Amino acid sequence: MVLFSIVNLNAFSQNFQKEINDQVWKPFISAFNNLDANGFLAVHSKEVIRSPRDSKILLNWSEYLKQQQEGDKRSKENAMTRTLELRFTERIANAAQGIDVGIYKTTVTDKEGKNLSFYGRFHVVLRKENGVWKILVDTDSSENQTIGEKDFMAALAME
Repeated sequence: MVLFSIVNLNAFSQNFQKEINDQVWKPFISAFNNLDANGFLAVHSKEVIRSPRDSKILLNWSEYLKQQQEGDKRSKENAMTRTLELRFTERIANAAQGIDVGIYKTTVTDKEGKNLSFYGRFHVVLRKENGVWKILVDTDSSENQTIGEKDFMAALAME
């Protein structure tokens, strides 16, 4: 009976993770890569707390939107593109809330075609709002530039 309960709970958790992937992570990645700040912030709760911990700051929704818009504008003006990839080290979810922890890799390509990759560990708290998953808390850190490709490859792909 205990084994059945564990297997059943794992199946439910996987269903929640699929919903989170479809409602949050896929649009998050697409909007980020396409320099679409409005689409990017659309997957965040209006009550979001954003903390890029390397910068030691906290942002609310409107501050986060402004920061994204400014970054997108700079990238467009400098003919730069970026590609975000996410891998996960821990995923916990129930019907109403979740926590995802993982490693991101952002590769920036300049107008000459040169690539530079940045890595960090992210911690995200999610909740369902009106039946849709949203990011409530979004933090990340390079952990003093110690996160790299090895950490990224050791984490699990989204699906």
